[in-house]
Amino acid sequence: MDRLKTFCDKFLKNYIVLLFVVAFCLNLLIETLARHSLIGSMSFLIHDPLVFLCNVLLIWAVLSPALLFRRRIFAMCMLSLIWLALGITNGVILANRMTPFTIFDLSSLEDGLSIVSNYFSMTTIIIAIAAAVALVVAIIILFRKAPKMKEKVNYKKAIAAIAIIAVGTFGAFQLAIKAGVLDTFFGNLAYGYRDNGVPYSFLVTWMDQGISKPDGYSEEMIKGIFKNGELGEDGVYEPAQDDDADVENTPNILFLQLESFMDPTLVEGLEYSKDPIPNYRRLMEEYSSGYLTVPAVGAGTANVEFEVMTGISARFFGPGEYPYKNILRETTVESTPNVLRSLGYSSHAIHNHRGAFYGRNKVFSNMGFDTFTCLEYMSNVMRTPRNWAKDGILTEQIIDALESTEGQDYIYTISVQGHGKYPTEQLIEDPAVTVTKAESEEQRWSYEYYVNQVYEMDLFVEELTDALSTYDEDVILVMYGDHLPALDMTEDTMKNGSIYQTQYIIWDNFGLQKEDADLNAYEITSEVLDRLGISAGMINKYQQNYKGEENYLTNLESLAYDMLYGKHYIYGGKLPFEATDLQMGVKKIQIDEIVEIGGKYYIKGQNFTEYSKVSLDGEILDTVYLGPTILALNDKVDPEDASRMKVSQVEKNSEILSTTE
Repeated sequence: MDRLKTFCDKFLKNYIVLLFVVAFCLNLLIETLARHSLIGSMSFLIHDPLVFLCNVLLIWAVLSPALLFRRRIFAMCMLSLIWLALGITNGVILANRMTPFTIFDLSSLEDGLSIVSNYFSMTTIIIAIAAAVALVVAIIILFRKAPKMKEKVNYKKAIAAIAIIAVGTFGAFQLAIKAGVLDTFFGNLAYGYRDNGVPYSFLVTWMDQGISKPDGYSEEMIKGIFKNGELGEDGVYEPAQDDDADVENTPNILFLQLESFMDPTLVEGLEYSKDPIPNYRRLMEEYSSGYLTVPAVGAGTANVEFEVMTGISARFFGPGEYPYKNILRETTVESTPNVLRSLGYSSHAIHNHRGAFYGRNKVFSNMGFDTFTCLEYMSNVMRTPRNWAKDGILTEQIIDALESTEGQDYIYTISVQGHGKYPTEQLIEDPAVTVTKAESEEQRWSYEYYVNQVYEMDLFVEELTDALSTYDEDVILVMYGDHLPALDMTEDTMKNGSIYQTQYIIWDNFGLQKEDADLNAYEITSEVLDRLGISAGMINKYQQNYKGEENYLTNLESLAYDMLYGKHYIYGGKLPFEATDLQMGVKKIQIDEIVEIGGKYYIKGQNFTEYSKVSLDGEILDTVYLGPTILALNDKVDPEDASRMKVSQVEKNSEILSTTE
């Protein structure tokens, strides 16, 4: 004890050393939370000490400004909260999905809060709120009780110490990167965090955003990617001037992205009372199918959409980045809707979840969609025990979109029923499919819930294909899972050896030849269009002509940079695509009559839903949904103002998606 006291008196009264010790402990705690295991974090320390040390140095550098304060203990604790918040948040997120916490999750905070009740019980939420209140109280007490230096701060020495720590940390990181101790590119985000440490990896997601400018980027370089004459004599791509497709005979093109959908029998060690996906399996045998490599696992639906609709790999962007959250809010992009528009197609997006989630109600305009039908425009929606909308509602929505125009349609449908969080206790009392073999009770209940959602999604696939098989127009339907579910899956537990592969089917009602192949998500659209004889679109043309060549991916990334961040050389210096006037909902909502009965107003109209609210000069009024043709108003309104009342579609976070004219 005397030796320990001597050590503490000698070293820990030195605040620089104390900050380093705190940084070490914080990093150990952060890695323990990330791995959900103290043994795992200790193993990381023992097997990768240099990586662990680099993360400690990073934390130490952030804590060092505490030297500028007389209340150094208090300042140190406040700065430590930054790292504690990172560690706790990452640990909680990894308990609910397979992708770690990144800087981009902060931009999705509103979206995350909107679905928090789907993941956590009310008791857990209340405990979390109570813990936050207790933390505030603890901070106040700490501020009052923490020791304060008697002598004044020597700012010259403090600033010098901070500078030395910062420069030393920067130098150590440069050496570690050059020596290959730390990675700057994460092919797999989860593995990147595991191998490089949480603090450093989080920093990488912050600092590394967008697509990097290609070496030697120039007009000559970009135009040189295509051979002479492929894009015209001047090497510039102009929509609608280079496609010889038989437009009158091209089919309606439908994509169906199924939330967390996969073949559950691919997971080792599990058995079921019956096949959870009999219809999907039959269709895989009868139609073109194969494995689809996607950029996400456990989460990241929007990036799969992005890849499929643009032909651009999400891996070209920073780790964990969502183009929907930044660049696509600012610019239009060459996408399938924009490309097919030149051939006379109308484009519709459908999603049985919140329209504002991932900013789709704004992004889809830049992507060229004409309409977007989201949950707020659907009626009689059935829900799962976890409160996600069931997918059966989508058949009606897809048929409505097809019938909304006379010409060909491109429809991109995003389902949601298979979404987690998956319970670790029995939630379905009379399941259609039971898990007959599992490694634990928790795994059994998680998978039993999941496979029953997948089973119902499979029934929806059957219903949809049955409806389309007798449709009086040619239809091609591409179906696939967006990513694997956030369950305990690893390469070792998957029979196909990958957690980044789902399965796709190219179904049709006009007799396409079966051609099986394994594809990447960013290549599946060009593959489908190639089979239909459609070569429109610069990215589509590039993939169809150059896939498999040595510089294929490098040049694809260069084209993506030029299109999204560069000077648009491939388009002659200007993007040729304009944002659409996106119509929310295929069926327009309208007011036919406003009736006053007994001093209470009733609004009669068409296509109202549970999310329809009466509004007056932009203010949302207390509204009761009585049916698709009538709303009741609880608020009192001046009779002179009644004629100005409108109907707005309002999502759960009170954002107005559209208002009647």
